[in-house]
Amino acid sequence: MNLHTIDTGLFKLDGGAMFGVVPKSIWQKTNPADDNNMCTWAMRCLLVEDGNRLILVDTGIGNKQSEKFFSHYYLHGDAALDTSLQKLGFHRNDITDVFLTHLHFDHVGGAVERVGETFAPAFKNATYWSNDKHWNWAVYPNEREKASFLTENIMPIQESGQLKFIDVQDGVSFTNNFSVRFVSGHTDSMMLPLINYKGRQILYMADLLPSVGHLPMPYVMGYDMFPLTTMTERHKYWNEAVNNDYILYLEHDPVNECCTLQQTEKGIRLKEAFKLSEL
Repeated sequence: MNLHTIDTGLFKLDGGAMFGVVPKSIWQKTNPADDNNMCTWAMRCLLVEDGNRLILVDTGIGNKQSEKFFSHYYLHGDAALDTSLQKLGFHRNDITDVFLTHLHFDHVGGAVERVGETFAPAFKNATYWSNDKHWNWAVYPNEREKASFLTENIMPIQESGQLKFIDVQDGVSFTNNFSVRFVSGHTDSMMLPLINYKGRQILYMADLLPSVGHLPMPYVMGYDMFPLTTMTERHKYWNEAVNNDYILYLEHDPVNECCTLQQTEKGIRLKEAFKLSEL
């Protein structure tokens, strides 16, 4: 098995929304904001070579939306999904599986491309993986969250016949080295890959832990649908990570790819941060 970081670019989101009730005077120490109160975030995906399968976990925001849409998110940086794959000697047609942690636009946007006036899956030879609970949650969204679920990012996957669902059973196996954990504070039935790699366990955090700046328990995003559920899940996974020496893979941290945690007098905090390639 081999794991590779796939950088798909940077974008900006409001710092207050990203840190919820935490005052700016505190969160800006780790995630400084610009003059518009916007902070930079990564859209860092993961490529998993596992036997004859080439699995892409999440796809970034993509490039098919309107100029007006992208103007809200200030896309920047030199990285892109295709160029990141090319640097590793791969093409999008080599991908066998696209594993979608959840269907918010910054995680699924690159899964679908514009073809003339219509849309189609960007990975022609891949099976796309979600779960039925989250799929229904996204297809029939609540008023608060529906701006994050874009029809053009979701329905072409189903219409293509390339969509399959994973059983919503915590710890279900995806491959021999890749199991799935489920959390529902950020959005219903978000999937976190737990991967056995070089004798370590790597937990892909998606939006349960956007960055190391979010490690203190109350630092819950304003975007989370059920913040108290998020806090319960964070207590569980932070302790599990300390007790089992997990490596946490960070999708949105603009600086840190991976980290480990430790117990301190102030609670569970960062132990060390490093790149995936350093393992």
